[in-house]
Amino acid sequence: MPASRPIPIDSSAADHLRYIRETMERAGEFTAVPGWGGMLMGFSALLAAFFASQQKSPNAWLVVWLLEALVAVAIAAPATAHKARRANLPLLSGPGRKFLLTFVLVRAGLFAVLPGLWLLLYGTAIVAAGAFSVRIVPVMGACLIAMGALALFAPAQWGDAFMAAGFGALQIGFGGWIARNHGG
Repeated sequence: MPASRPIPIDSSAADHLRYIRETMERAGEFTAVPGWGGMLMGFSALLAAFFASQQKSPNAWLVVWLLEALVAVAIAAPATAHKARRANLPLLSGPGRKFLLTFVLVRAGLFAVLPGLWLLLYGTAIVAAGAFSVRIVPVMGACLIAMGALALFAPAQWGDAFMAAGFGALQIGFGGWIARNHGG
């Protein structure tokens, strides 16, 4: 059998491969997670934890945290869009946050599991979103997952402290790291 010669690659295919390689390289350098916005979300979570801990009923507690979720989205959306625009990269929008599970658990009166569950789900989303980002992003998600797991087994009255530590302190710490080392 005669030796086959390699099939020459045309310039269009070479351009496509170059584009794919450059896109993957940029994904490893860029994170759409906004550092400064993350820090602001952390500070708002600390305030929410304080106000939530002062509430007399589970429903009032829930309202504080749902309002905090809206504040966090209001901070994160423009901060993420601004950072992606500044880096001249497209902003892919994933599925919006869904609170259906929250309302199912509230209806069942399971308020005590919400802090752990929220931390676990947020951490999982951060790990997934950070799969093609800078390494610190999935690390942040793993820390949130660990915090959520601990919260599920801790006494219910510690829920706001776990929320403050996870959504507040961790968000501020990692947000500062991202802002310093990965462009805001």
